[in-house]
Amino acid sequence: MATMNVSLPDGMKHWVEQQAQTGRYSNASDYVRDLIRRDQERTAKAAHLQQLVDEGINSGRGHRTMAQLEAAAMAKLAQ
Repeated sequence: MATMNVSLPDGMKHWVEQQAQTGRYSNASDYVRDLIRRDQERTAKAAHLQQLVDEGINSGRGHRTMAQLEAAAMAKLAQ
């Protein structure tokens, strides 16, 4: 595993140490790794959502009326 040294302001260092001492993490490195994993997941989800938005925009204009869309939504909710 690679090693990285990071400089933090005192307040952030104290926060990381507190989080590591909660028992949820075995040490500060575990806490930082968890933060990075969560950020990677969040970034991947945001990229996927953007891809879906782009697909929707690129698919063109729909052909259903607002009434048809409302009826379809209500039918789905009733399931």
